[in-house]
Amino acid sequence: MSIYKLSFKNFKRRKLRSALTMLGVIIGVTALIVLVGLSTGMTSYLNDGMKNMMGDVMIYNNSSVDTSNNLPSMDQNTVSKIKNMSQLYDVKEQISLNTDVNGITIPVSGVSDWSTMTINGTPGVVLLKDFANQFNYKIGSNITIKGQQFTVTGITASNMGSMSGSAVFINADKALSMNNNKVTMITARTKEDPNSTKNQIQSNNKGIVAITTTDMSKQIDDFMKMVSIFVGAIASIALLVGVISIINIMLVNVTERTREIGVLKAIGFTNREILGSILAESGFIGLIGAIIAVIISAVLLEIALIVIVPILNSQMQMTGSVSLIQMMPLWLIAGVIIGSTLLSILAGLYPAWRASRLNVVEALRYE
Repeated sequence: MSIYKLSFKNFKRRKLRSALTMLGVIIGVTALIVLVGLSTGMTSYLNDGMKNMMGDVMIYNNSSVDTSNNLPSMDQNTVSKIKNMSQLYDVKEQISLNTDVNGITIPVSGVSDWSTMTINGTPGVVLLKDFANQFNYKIGSNITIKGQQFTVTGITASNMGSMSGSAVFINADKALSMNNNKVTMITARTKEDPNSTKNQIQSNNKGIVAITTTDMSKQIDDFMKMVSIFVGAIASIALLVGVISIINIMLVNVTERTREIGVLKAIGFTNREILGSILAESGFIGLIGAIIAVIISAVLLEIALIVIVPILNSQMQMTGSVSLIQMMPLWLIAGVIIGSTLLSILAGLYPAWRASRLNVVEALRYE
């Protein structure tokens, strides 16, 4: 009988104990995959949604502040210069301003394409649901914006229809007139290299800043990497508990099988084969536990995709997308399976060494 057959036989012989030991590995690996997968998926979702929202470049004024609305803005001459750049297309203007409502400064956004928002009511003057509830606004209520009175036409559950995180949304033309005919931000796509376009915009327009999708993605990636490390460390604690349980169980197994090990040595099994047998048995626990954990994680993450992504799209007014492959890349699957197996083998190293060092006579006499 080979050491692998012997190990697998011992593994099956104590099904309940092996299953309970494996459960610790399954919980640890599942927690690791799900948490890292959600972090990885959120990164992909934000990057994709940000690209759809801002195009290739986002342009805004970083120097002057209009005291009437407390937000940096670009005058029409600057806007025209940027819009007339040959390499830019699909140029979109965004207008944001502040207004006082009941003594509180409230951000307002102009909307040119109402189809990007989910509204209860009709476009025109739409309020964020939380804001409307706070001040008891309903459809048909009157609201004063920059000294002008409007009738509320709709309510939305999201404040992410624009990048300003606004509480009030009005038609873009009205917002533009209230903002002294100035534009807060421009998003556009470019026919050339985004970084080259960014440099050209900034060099030709004093005080204007351009940010590319790559710049935004790097910021998102850097932040989400920190999150991934943090959640990965937390999940690793659960995996460590599983590894400790393997050490404990393998020590118990070796103690219970002392006489059996003595018999194996007596019929010709070497210390090396005894060592390999125990290590293989502990490795089986890590390998099978990791494979089961991968399957469970895939199911949980697929459920998360079905449930969470539509909610995010609705709440954040983004069209980001993410797939299971992005949440569970091959490197993550291979890493947890190999890592779990190796950790389990290492966990069984001391019990295996102890078993291999047993004296044949003492082992045979063990009760």
